[in-house]
Amino acid sequence: MAANNIAKTVGKLAIVAVGMFAFVFVVMVPLYNTLCDVLGLNGKYSGKQYEVVQANVDKGRSVTVQFVAANAEGMPWQFRPVEASIVIHPGAVNTIEFYAKNITGSDMVAQAVPSFVPSRSAQYFHKTECFCFRRQPLKAGEEATLPVQFIVDQDLPAEVTNITLSYTLFDVTAMDKASKGVANR
Repeated sequence: MAANNIAKTVGKLAIVAVGMFAFVFVVMVPLYNTLCDVLGLNGKYSGKQYEVVQANVDKGRSVTVQFVAANAEGMPWQFRPVEASIVIHPGAVNTIEFYAKNITGSDMVAQAVPSFVPSRSAQYFHKTECFCFRRQPLKAGEEATLPVQFIVDQDLPAEVTNITLSYTLFDVTAMDKASKGVANR
């Protein structure tokens, strides 16, 4: 009789655990992504895709764009912007670079995640080319210059005169190997 009760309890706990797991991935992840998209948090903005249009550069207005680089915990690479900040004109195409070096003795793969301050500036900051769009593999001791090309929209509110673009670099070596292992099956 006791073994039967234990089996029922374990079965109920397993159902609760599966339900909690499903709740997180079915409800919470899409809710989080939707909130980030709507509010422009963590550099996420999925509004209308940026389309190439005839650009008029607003030479009467300047915006300072600052660049910050950080490594996530456990990420041993050297990572920094080549320039700490630039002054741009809304509507102009701009290119900056970040520097990365794998200072370990092992090949690694990194992924950069952007964020913006103020967060509402994300919807006016259009990256046309960015190293953050794909994973960055570097062999042991290898270094790279990582470009970012962007346009700050002329519709940026006038009171926003400074934007900070920050990248956090994560070690995704294990994830990259796992996804390649799945793809090769």
